[in-house]
Amino acid sequence: MSTKKIWFITGAGRGMGVDFAKAALAAGHAVVASGRDRDRVSKALGKSNDLLAVKLDVTRPADAEEAVRAAVDRFGRIDVLVNNAASFYAGYFEELTPEQMERQLAASLIGPMNVTRAVLPVMRKQRSGHIISISSTAGLVGFEFGTAYAASKFGLEGWMESLQAEVAPFGITTTIVNPGFFRTELLTEQSTNYAESAIEDYDERRAKQLEFWKAQNGKQSGDPAKLARALITIASQEPPPRRFIAGADAIATAEQVVADLNAQIDAERDLSTSLDFDPEPARAI
Repeated sequence: MSTKKIWFITGAGRGMGVDFAKAALAAGHAVVASGRDRDRVSKALGKSNDLLAVKLDVTRPADAEEAVRAAVDRFGRIDVLVNNAASFYAGYFEELTPEQMERQLAASLIGPMNVTRAVLPVMRKQRSGHIISISSTAGLVGFEFGTAYAASKFGLEGWMESLQAEVAPFGITTTIVNPGFFRTELLTEQSTNYAESAIEDYDERRAKQLEFWKAQNGKQSGDPAKLARALITIASQEPPPRRFIAGADAIATAEQVVADLNAQIDAERDLSTSLDFDPEPARAI
């Protein structure tokens, strides 16, 4: 029985999506690589009989439906969906505009929902499939200057965990991936958008945050090519993990989140467990 699978990858025109697509092709799989600029996707990945480049703006449901139709027309099925496309709106919540918050959620939360909604009928018909959504350590813990991004990733995780229970009866599995700092294009000028309005009370801290984030670009410790190969390994497992913490720094963050949560539970355990209705008094017979 062939182990070749059909991968559908969003955001495959640059950054980590390119690495994911190349790793899947190198492993002998077929890839539907999508991006807002189809020509850029084709240029990044070259030509292959096992590659189909498609135009897809994940914020447009019609684009998702058309891309999925093209994938099924070409390859007949979709085995692995990788929700990778995302953006990064950085800034203090008070300084981010409502429109910036909406664009963050549209790209990093509603976008994966649009694509998954288009793919699910295919996977249900097959009674098989694997949905991988790329989250972040920002899906595990919030951080200063990251309210918009963390909101989108926390939402992504709640949606994915709930979706898992809904689609499992159809033979469809899900995996949330929490990468730490990987050397991708997320922090480049093309991918990172900063709050435009300025409130004087934030001036000093904002300057330090901008200096930090701009300095991180190109200095991240994680190797995207290694993460891509790890995804190939995960997708071959039966069953695949429901969550994959990617990177030593991500593991340290996750362990700290668990420790903090346990400490908060223990600190107020007596108060927390005192909130049920009092027992009904015994009635005299």
